Amino acid sequence: MFALFERQIIDYHKTDSVNVPTSNPYREGTFEHLLWEKSHIDTVQWHLEDLIRPSDVDPVEALRLKRWIDRSNQQRTDTVERIDDHYMQEFATAPVRPDAKINTETPAWAIDRLSILALKIYHFGIEVARTDVGPEHHARCEAKYNTLLEQKGDLMQAIDDLLQELASGQKKMKLYRQMKMYNDPSLNPMLYNKK
Repeated sequence: MFALFERQIIDYHKTDSVNVPTSNPYREGTFEHLLWEKSHIDTVQWHLEDLIRPSDVDPVEALRLKRWIDRSNQQRTDTVERIDDHYMQEFATAPVRPDAKINTETPAWAIDRLSILALKIYHFGIEVARTDVGPEHHARCEAKYNTLLEQKGDLMQAIDDLLQELASGQKKMKLYRQMKMYNDPSLNPMLYNKK
């Protein structure tokens, strides 16, 4: 899974443009296609967040980017929920022990964290490789990069453990859909009071 995220991030950086659609190499309807789509959403959003950061960004452009980020957040959430739907189906017939517990997060939200972690590792790798910075910057970035690599191992192990526990019935899945209000015109007072 992590290798798929890495490949998508590298593929994105061939053009390094938020406007270029992804060339998903996996057949539509496959789990890998869904993971690639998820990673692409995260990668584009990472770079949208970069574009909005400069203090001299044009206010009209900043608003356009903010709206794009909001849509991207919704796409991200919807895709995470589709990944959880995959796991709900996969574990639908797994025997559930009477003492089975619910995990604090679903597999898909852990995978969401892994996708973001892949982006952090990629970008800190660039910082570590820079030759135009002093030794202090390099040492600081290398320490963070090494921590991210350790976190990657821990998170991948935790995801594997969770999937095994779900398959064996030690844990059970229960989904609570995200209930975003900020972009729903029927739920956000700033939107429905404008009518």
